[in-house]
Amino acid sequence: MNQPLAERIRPQHLEEYISQQHLVGPTGSLTNQIKKGIIPSLIFWGPPGTGKTTLAQIIASESGRPFYTLSAINSGVKDVREVIDKAKQSGGLFTAKNPLLFIDEIHRFSKSQQDSLLGAVEKGWVTLIGATTENPSFEVIPALLSRCQVYTLNAFGKDDLENLLKRAMHSDAQMSQKNIELNESEALIKLSGGDGRKLLNIFELVVNALDEDPIVITNDKVLQLVQKNTVRYDKTGEQHYDIISAFIKSIRGSDPNGAVYWLARMIEGGEDVKFIARRLLILASEDIGNANPTALVIANNTFQAVTTIGYPEARIVLSQCATYLATSPKSNAAYLAINKAIQTVKQTGDLSVPLHLRNAPTKLMKELGYGDDYKYAHDYPMNFAAQEFLPEELSNTTFYEPGNNAREQSQKEFLSKRWKGKYGY
Repeated sequence: MNQPLAERIRPQHLEEYISQQHLVGPTGSLTNQIKKGIIPSLIFWGPPGTGKTTLAQIIASESGRPFYTLSAINSGVKDVREVIDKAKQSGGLFTAKNPLLFIDEIHRFSKSQQDSLLGAVEKGWVTLIGATTENPSFEVIPALLSRCQVYTLNAFGKDDLENLLKRAMHSDAQMSQKNIELNESEALIKLSGGDGRKLLNIFELVVNALDEDPIVITNDKVLQLVQKNTVRYDKTGEQHYDIISAFIKSIRGSDPNGAVYWLARMIEGGEDVKFIARRLLILASEDIGNANPTALVIANNTFQAVTTIGYPEARIVLSQCATYLATSPKSNAAYLAINKAIQTVKQTGDLSVPLHLRNAPTKLMKELGYGDDYKYAHDYPMNFAAQEFLPEELSNTTFYEPGNNAREQSQKEFLSKRWKGKYGY
């Protein structure tokens, strides 16, 4: 069986690895560990096609360790225990040959499956390397997460993707025999979405479909061929992020029809209900926020409900939530506020807390003036007393600007009555 192009040109050594310079570049956080062979248990978190599996294989090769691999989609607790037993026989505690156990899509492991890994990781029978497209804080049990270092892999940049195409054309035995003229690469790069594997799959599809010599690749040809060969929704990659993006943007754009269509595409593709519900939960704050605080309550209840009941009934709950959020007033004011505040913190550093806002649990702190002049709001009319709540350097800085909707305009009116022009209210 002919291997896919992405597999044929998979890097074998660290020097061949493209992208993720923050991890494996000259000053990367993993570079020295890999070269010295001192590898802790790791979790690689990033979008599909960013080299998580490849990096795990390279680590095993560079460190000369036995390498075992499992897919969380196809493996159960029994499979985990069998691999651990094999690993125990091929290595040992604190030995240079301590085996590596790579688990792809570790977020799909149940709690019991993850629990079955704990003992082996704690006792050093294996060094775990997990790969996930989902936030490990949500999907990996705390006991296992605390024993792993989490590294984030980024989607490939334009230069990385172009280098990947060049490697495919010149290094692959099959592609190098063809007379390929890559006149335009923009469509290939755009369709890849930063996914290296997807880029190579599309490139191979286009090259094999063009019956010409030389094979001239242009943006128009790429788009025509890809449209004719659109793949079915794949919850493990490919259209995964495109579909969820269309779903979220439909809700943000207040279109319940688009929302339920893309929801149906995910349901028919067998998408994880928690993945969908989690995105709705994020959207309820990011895109609706204080314009309708009930949205967050409904989204949270949706997450709990679909986690409990699963498919097929979960489709009804998801549809209710999606259509509710789509028809809700929208505001990203809270989202913008926290982003602006975080950016300010990065720029200004650790500014001192004003003395009147500090707690004074000791006599010395009281003598130093901690808490002096603080006004207890409930002692004043309307439960409000005007005073400074920001560091002196940031006085009058506005972070939260209420959106143009009924509820947040009510908030703005509330603030203007109290602050009387401060912060622009």
